[in-house]
Amino acid sequence: MKDFFRNNGWLILVIAVLLCAITAVASYAFQGVPNPLGNVLGVVTTPIRNGISSLAGWAEGVYNYSFRYDELQAENVRLKAEIAELEAAAREGEADSKENERLRELLGLRQKRRELVFESAMVTARSSTNWSSTLTLSKGSDQGVAAGNCVVDAAGNLVGIIDQVGTNWSTMLTVIDANLEMGAFLSRTESIAILEGDFALMAEGKLKLTYLPENTELITGDLVLTSSMGGNYPSDLVVGSIESIHTDASGVSRYAVIQPSADLDSLVQVFIIKSFDIVE
Repeated sequence: MKDFFRNNGWLILVIAVLLCAITAVASYAFQGVPNPLGNVLGVVTTPIRNGISSLAGWAEGVYNYSFRYDELQAENVRLKAEIAELEAAAREGEADSKENERLRELLGLRQKRRELVFESAMVTARSSTNWSSTLTLSKGSDQGVAAGNCVVDAAGNLVGIIDQVGTNWSTMLTVIDANLEMGAFLSRTESIAILEGDFALMAEGKLKLTYLPENTELITGDLVLTSSMGGNYPSDLVVGSIESIHTDASGVSRYAVIQPSADLDSLVQVFIIKSFDIVE
């Protein structure tokens, strides 16, 4: 080995000088650009570096999810509870608003009908069959309710007549029940007729007006009120309006179909007329 360096030293020196020169020239020529070997290494290692970076990001996400799962669950439960509370408050506010509206209407009704004594009641049950249409109310004999009392809504429209009375409950026939019958007064013509429930019309939410005066011209939209005839019911409670006028099967007499003014399907609170003064 020593002989090799002794005999070829000048050649090695020349090669070394040439390599240094080539390196210097290459460094100058590729300023700002990776040398070929570096470029090859970069091309080979870039996918590996990218994969490692992605794996590190995924591992960090799994780590954070694992350690924050319980925290996120608790936050989710808290938010759901807050939403439920807000929804309950909104429902309560809406119910209070409707209650206040009904009480304002009742106050106006009491001011207009000072001869009537009202007892507020809630509708607790509904029964609608082919044979009857009734409502169960939350007031009874303990509150002075009696069979035959008229029941109205907050606007003063007739809802029905009390039929059965318990200690703290009562059942009423609605104005469309087939068993209802009472005197009626036609406001425009100032004539008297009879209100009757009808099995066929009950399914349509309507009732019948019979014994119409022969010489009275009735028109669609005529307002029908209660009559105090006989002294059983207070007068001038709005029952509904004439929807159509017909001749019965015999061709002899006429009858009218009445659309009730009270919305029987959506009633929540009603007002029982416990007593009244007969107004002539």
